[in-house]
Amino acid sequence: MLPTTVMGWNNDKAMAEVAHVAQHFDFLAVQELMDPAALGQLEQAIEGASGEPWSSMASDDLGRSSYREHYGFLWRESEIEYDRGAVVFLDSRDVFAREPYSAKFTALESGQQFAAATVHVVYGDSVSDRLPEIEALADYWQWLEEVYPGTPRLLMGDFNLRPSHEGWAELRDLGATPAITEGATTLGTTDGVWSNLYDNIWHSDQAPITDSGIIQFPDLLPGNHTAVRDSVSDHAPVKWLNGCDQPS
Repeated sequence: MLPTTVMGWNNDKAMAEVAHVAQHFDFLAVQELMDPAALGQLEQAIEGASGEPWSSMASDDLGRSSYREHYGFLWRESEIEYDRGAVVFLDSRDVFAREPYSAKFTALESGQQFAAATVHVVYGDSVSDRLPEIEALADYWQWLEEVYPGTPRLLMGDFNLRPSHEGWAELRDLGATPAITEGATTLGTTDGVWSNLYDNIWHSDQAPITDSGIIQFPDLLPGNHTAVRDSVSDHAPVKWLNGCDQPS
């Protein structure tokens, strides 16, 4: 998963460096996409870096105010194929500021299908502002099962809440498990300092993990921690892999 990058504003994001990090994955979910054209630019940059064809898709813009985001998915065509069902959650209770986005894909080597969903939980002024969306993810998890019945589910995003928080109780009770339970995914403003385990991949029992972790991407790039924090992202990608060669 390629987390918060704020792509699409004139903010000097180093697309070649973002692509260099992104090519280490076969499938990515992107949050804070401000302009879908930026996702197309990233796709082209990854193709140049990897020498392989990639595909991408983006949601409509989502948000309650003038601040709006898109979600996106990118995938390596030799490994992943889009199946069907790209859809924004129909949030009848209007809990989410930016409703989750999902689609169904197939891992070509194994033939394993999976439902990928992504969300950027509102940060607010305190943890209490985040809990309504976190708690509503339990309903969303069940909705994903209805939309993609019998399909392993992956819920990827910037949740702005550590996975050990009690706010996740309802989702855990439904059998969802976080891929990452230790470490930190946000880059501090001091070189080498990391904080907050906010980025994660929650998965169903049908999608067991054989490997997971946090990609400390400053190690992959020239420049120091604080420089790439500004030019690439202030969040690190998290990865997930199972025995059927499902996506990272």
